[in-house]
Amino acid sequence: MQKLPSQEQIQAALGGVLDPEIRRPITELGMVRSAEVRPDGTALVTVLLTVAGCPMRETLTRDVTKALTELPGVTAVDVTLDVMSAEQRQELQGRLRGGGPAKENPFTKPDSLTRVYAVASGKGGVGKSSVTVNLAVAMANQGLKVGLLDADVYGHSVPAMLGIADVRPTRVEDMIMPVPAYDVKVMSIGMLKPGRQHVVAWRGPMLDRALGQMLSDVYWGDLDVLLLDLPPGTGDMAISVGQQLTNADVIVVTTPQEAAAEVAERAGTIASMLHQKVTGVVENMSWLPCPHCGSTHRIDVFGTGGGTRVAATLSERLGYDVPLLGEIPLDPRLRTGGDAGLPVVLDDPGAPASEILHALAKELADRRPSLVGRSLGITPTNGRS
Repeated sequence: MQKLPSQEQIQAALGGVLDPEIRRPITELGMVRSAEVRPDGTALVTVLLTVAGCPMRETLTRDVTKALTELPGVTAVDVTLDVMSAEQRQELQGRLRGGGPAKENPFTKPDSLTRVYAVASGKGGVGKSSVTVNLAVAMANQGLKVGLLDADVYGHSVPAMLGIADVRPTRVEDMIMPVPAYDVKVMSIGMLKPGRQHVVAWRGPMLDRALGQMLSDVYWGDLDVLLLDLPPGTGDMAISVGQQLTNADVIVVTTPQEAAAEVAERAGTIASMLHQKVTGVVENMSWLPCPHCGSTHRIDVFGTGGGTRVAATLSERLGYDVPLLGEIPLDPRLRTGGDAGLPVVLDDPGAPASEILHALAKELADRRPSLVGRSLGITPTNGRS
């Protein structure tokens, strides 16, 4: 008769199971109420969910079953799901916050190592959200811990592009768990509405408050990168991001078209006025690979030179180098992937657009914060040194 696993082995196996939303071991989060193996080899486990309607209950059951099945002597696994009490949820909330303040913006803390990129555009229709979503997924695919905040409050399209439009986030007391999608932690105002058909009709103060809550009420955990999909233009949300995320770098998305390039320059200029650094410009829909000749023959559907012009204008206007980071070709799969909830960087990694997005994601991930273009907040005094 094969020897049964010890309690230490059982706990070690369960310690390898991560909560799908929090991305930390379920043993560390106090989610395992009991675990034992009967003499016949049946493993009995009770896992505590944060809420009864946890959207990841099937994932947890599958992962726990897999982890224990691999132990020698285990012949079957019986997983029981229960719900945390109010006291247990409060303990979990305190554990996640590490004894810190009840609510705070973790990205403005002096010791924050998260690189924050706000993706902006002067006008709608340039593919800003598609670029943001694919960059986030590409970075996660490269092994980074990535968060994606859909700050386009009126046109929140990010959840649909990631196939989670109908998913609602889990709450632990007054803390919100971001929704995972392709290893990216996602939060959008669209997830907090009663239904997809409902509209958001807020003005400046409400927008500012909503952004603050999505930064401080959401448990983002330790992120390498946080990407924000900003609404087009230079309105209230762009100003709020500049005030609440002073360490954010801005990426300006445009198309080659003259009209798009002109308004994209304004998006970069407002960022500088808010003391944010403009990291660079991305030209989307740059060219269309010829359906007959392939990428050797490029068709300039929307003209040429818009991204180069925006980069040159912002460099001159802001007084430091604002490079053209990449030119993404026009690819119908970017659109179809967004509609299907499957980003093109995963669906077809070898596509020209995917290759450029992967390269851009790596370049942005490797960048380190710079003081160039930022206000240092130094006030001159009349005192002597």
